[in-house]
Amino acid sequence: MLKTKEKTKIIKKHKLHDSDTGSPEVQISLLTEEIKKLLLHLKKHSKDFHSKRGLLKMVAKRRQLLKFLKEEDTRRYNSIVKTVGLKK
Repeated sequence: MLKTKEKTKIIKKHKLHDSDTGSPEVQISLLTEEIKKLLLHLKKHSKDFHSKRGLLKMVAKRRQLLKFLKEEDTRRYNSIVKTVGLKK
């Protein structure tokens, strides 16, 4: 789980307007950070299948959001892929 300070930092970096917390860019960046933390956990605890299932759900959600953003606005899609550091 991300701490509140980490979340606010990520939201400030990727928000589109002042009260933005739910745009695809913010959601993708938050999911990416959660995935990175969970991957570190799973490297130590490889048999933690509950966390592995959560990881797969997060990856699927991020993929869904990326697909939506690509269909809606490819410029925004390309910018978020570059800033987050995904291989697309």
